Amino acid sequence: MNNERSVDKLARYTMYAVVAAIILALCWYFRNVLVYIILSAVVALIGRPIMKVFKKVRIKSWRLPDWLSAMLTLILILVIFFGIITQIFPVIYSIVQNISANLQTASVTGGEINAIFDRFNQWLAGIVPNLDPNFKIQVAAVDWIMQAFDPNLLPSSITNVVGSVASAIGAFGIGLFSVVFISFFFIKDEGLFRRMVGSVVPNRIEGEAIQAIGDIEHLLSRYFVGLLTEVLGVTLLNFLGLWLIARMGITPAIGIAFMAGLLNVIPYVGPWIGGAIGVILGVVLKYSSAVVIGIYPNFWVVFITLVGVFAVTQLIDNYLFQPLIYSASIKSSPLEIFIVLLIAGHIGGIWGMLIAIPAYTVLRVIAARFFGDFKPIRRLIGRDEGTHRKPGAT
Repeated sequence: MNNERSVDKLARYTMYAVVAAIILALCWYFRNVLVYIILSAVVALIGRPIMKVFKKVRIKSWRLPDWLSAMLTLILILVIFFGIITQIFPVIYSIVQNISANLQTASVTGGEINAIFDRFNQWLAGIVPNLDPNFKIQVAAVDWIMQAFDPNLLPSSITNVVGSVASAIGAFGIGLFSVVFISFFFIKDEGLFRRMVGSVVPNRIEGEAIQAIGDIEHLLSRYFVGLLTEVLGVTLLNFLGLWLIARMGITPAIGIAFMAGLLNVIPYVGPWIGGAIGVILGVVLKYSSAVVIGIYPNFWVVFITLVGVFAVTQLIDNYLFQPLIYSASIKSSPLEIFIVLLIAGHIGGIWGMLIAIPAYTVLRVIAARFFGDFKPIRRLIGRDEGTHRKPGAT
């Protein structure tokens, strides 16, 4: 009898393993579709607070239908998204335009231009000790341009670029339409995803599974909304610093600040990358606008001012924004988050760090719902973890 039970258990576990392997294989094969669904879920979670606002709109006894509220929510999200993204281009355009206009309007002779390059090369040699003494930035730029426009390589390069651009535009169009279409139904029907999960789990755990999905939706919605708030907060602080302290123009200040705010989403390394890019762009703008009138600002003053702006913003973000967003929104301690990010960064690099906190939130809620009797899980999640707001308590 015991042998038969052992055989039955082995057969059952083998079947589970085979089913799990098939599911993983299907997820990998249809990974693009899975990515669309995940992105749509994120959009729906961000749009949930907006949807609730539209649902409260009433004109006497008439209120907005769910489909119209969902459509307005989605349109508002898209307008905000594309409106913000387009702010990244003015800074690039402004830098190129300023440099080009300054060089065109500068009434300098060939000897004066060479003198400008000589001073720049001397400054470059001073901050880069290992630089070749014979290095000249103008010669290096000409060599790079000649290589880029080599007649022997130009036709194939153009063909490759055109093909890549066309392929990227097509993939982006399909992905955008898919995400918008799926997001509409996720936003319109708040319980759609819960019913989808409930239909594929055993009846005995369906109730717990639906409650777990509700908890996950609640926490992730707060997290993503908080993340957007952090991006806007960091952008605003950087903009004010660049505009009022570094004395940059409004357009480049907005562009640089927003780019740094977006990169700040990447845990730990993002602020460093955003700050470095912001400092470089700021220095280029300062020198390109000053050199044509014979003014050479002190490099270290400009550099320290820009670094100070980004450093102060980062301190405010670390000690004010992040504790409110990460600890309060997903109910995890800073130590938990730090360890999770370290592990995720080791496994998946930057992409792993980006998805680490949402993934950990999902696993944490599942552990609280289904494995709360285990002592390590109870200690990790706390006694009140599984008792916060239920999905139905709206």
